Amino acid sequence: MEIIRKLKKHRFLFQQLVHRDFTKKYKRTVLGIGWSMLSPLLTLLVMNIVFSSLLGSDIPHYTIYLFSGQLVYSFFNEATNQGMTALLDNAEIFTKVNVPKYMFLFSKNVSSLINFGLTLIIYFIFVVINGIPITWKFIFLLYPIVCLVVFNLGVGLILSALYLFFRDIQYLYSIFTMLLMYMSAIFYDIGSFPQFGQNLFLLNPIYLYIRYFRKIVIEATIPSLEFHLLAAAYAVLAFVIGGWIYKKKNHSFLYYV
Repeated sequence: MEIIRKLKKHRFLFQQLVHRDFTKKYKRTVLGIGWSMLSPLLTLLVMNIVFSSLLGSDIPHYTIYLFSGQLVYSFFNEATNQGMTALLDNAEIFTKVNVPKYMFLFSKNVSSLINFGLTLIIYFIFVVINGIPITWKFIFLLYPIVCLVVFNLGVGLILSALYLFFRDIQYLYSIFTMLLMYMSAIFYDIGSFPQFGQNLFLLNPIYLYIRYFRKIVIEATIPSLEFHLLAAAYAVLAFVIGGWIYKKKNHSFLYYV
């Protein structure tokens, strides 16, 4: 693929961008990279205290149920928010050097993926502590992770392009992600909703990826073929739209930084 070939060509710069993006986040902090693990744990603790007695009494393994939702949503939120400002943050580089502009977005996503991987380790530790057996079915978790990475890249491509033309998108997106958090059933169960209402949740890609994690880890069941196809369709659609916008507006970016 053309994208992979260009990334290989500029591999050194890409590696430096990933290193910079990851270390910059924890620069001048006492715990440093430890915040990658401590931050989601503190968030989980607060949400568990607030919602466990109100909404989680009838949900088996509620801590893991909650952690699954928080894990997926946080990865999406971090990757897309960082990706949104990727072009503007690196304008001084691509206005002087002819490099693929999407490389800056990809580096942000790799940095977010590293954070996600560290949190995933803590997630599996909690799974074991919660008494949930780790089976061969956990291998299938690679599928929603890959889909989510592609989906994040696609949404990031769209947002980073829009952000150059409309800076207000940053504020609108913060409202959207807050709404998305409540619409992704992170801390509540949709079982009490009518079937039509439950089906509407499948229109939300983030809920779909969260649901996949819960099916594998908590319910020990592999989602249906239709579930897999829908998860892939959301990822591919987002990436195709984002790639199309970049290809169409690539030469216009220089005029708006």
